[in-house]
Amino acid sequence: MSAPFQAVITGTGLYQPPHVITNAELVESFNRYVDLYNEGHAAEIAAGAVVALAHSSVEFIEKASGIKQRYVIDKAGVLDPTRMYPRFGARGDDELSLMAEIAVDAARKALAAAGRQPEDVDAVLCSAANMQRPYPAMAVEIQQALGAGGYGFDMNVACSSATFAIEQAFNAVRSGQSKCVLVVNPEITSAHLEWKDRDCHFIFGDVCTAVLVERADTAVSAERWDIVGTRLATQFSNNIRNNFGFMNRAEDSDPDARDKTFRQEGRKVFKEVVPIAAAHIEGHLDALGHRPAEVRRFWLHQANLGMNQLVIKKLVGHDLAEAGSDVAPLILDEYANTASAGSIIAFHTHRADLKAGDLGVICSFGAGYSVGSVVVRKR
Repeated sequence: MSAPFQAVITGTGLYQPPHVITNAELVESFNRYVDLYNEGHAAEIAAGAVVALAHSSVEFIEKASGIKQRYVIDKAGVLDPTRMYPRFGARGDDELSLMAEIAVDAARKALAAAGRQPEDVDAVLCSAANMQRPYPAMAVEIQQALGAGGYGFDMNVACSSATFAIEQAFNAVRSGQSKCVLVVNPEITSAHLEWKDRDCHFIFGDVCTAVLVERADTAVSAERWDIVGTRLATQFSNNIRNNFGFMNRAEDSDPDARDKTFRQEGRKVFKEVVPIAAAHIEGHLDALGHRPAEVRRFWLHQANLGMNQLVIKKLVGHDLAEAGSDVAPLILDEYANTASAGSIIAFHTHRADLKAGDLGVICSFGAGYSVGSVVVRKR
């Protein structure tokens, strides 16, 4: 049996939506919705039948999350206090799907960065927290739109979808099954967020990332990152959940019920996921013969500022305020939580200054619970 091929990351791409929603804009819209709700349910509120909704604030959002703005594909629908979710135009079956459209954009950028053409790709993995439809697979549509060869399939591991897909790409390349694998993460999170819920209305933003994983001996890119190792883990939890699915109709359940959009027990998630993520990273590094202190940069999942600060503190003994953004850069303030794409955006935007031999960790953690880590070294 031949030795495994070395797999390298040769390019990344980022699709950034055209619209920005600042916290101030979001709060203004949300508070108007609250006023309309409370006015419309005044009698029930007075009788104690329903609870009055509370206003949000910029201070609350930034203290709770560290988020200052987010990018979205549609802004008007989200900020309409009588709607409070995006408005996307329906597309015919003969038109390119919205999710495929943004994936193709990010993919072309990743291919250009790697010096590759679509026909060089022999596998496309579309991995995201939510898929636009069950079938045909989004990956196959993206494959066709690009003009790539080989095969494609979809994956969903919530906020760890990107790192889980990178491991599949890594294994395909290392085994010799594929030479060039494209991983795309189209995250249209605005469509599954409950914008009417004060506890989470500020969390998500839209984006798409792409990563190209290739055999080192056939890569042409000047920039290459050796994939030193990958590790995945899951542990079941209901603390982050979305019950939307194809069985809803058969269950005669309300398609607009609160459980059909994103919901979480935020305090429980914070308390439970931080130690899981920190122990996972430390254990992965140890298995590869490294210590956290040897890592030049951590590109962590971008869900919550406090969560990332505590993960870093557990790993290297000081928080982000002391370590600075150099150790674990944040993109959360600009992009908000972008599900699986967050750690990839951090890697995409904060890696140019690293030198040959520098070690880094791309890590995601989220619903499942799921955690995935990719240890890389710059060539």
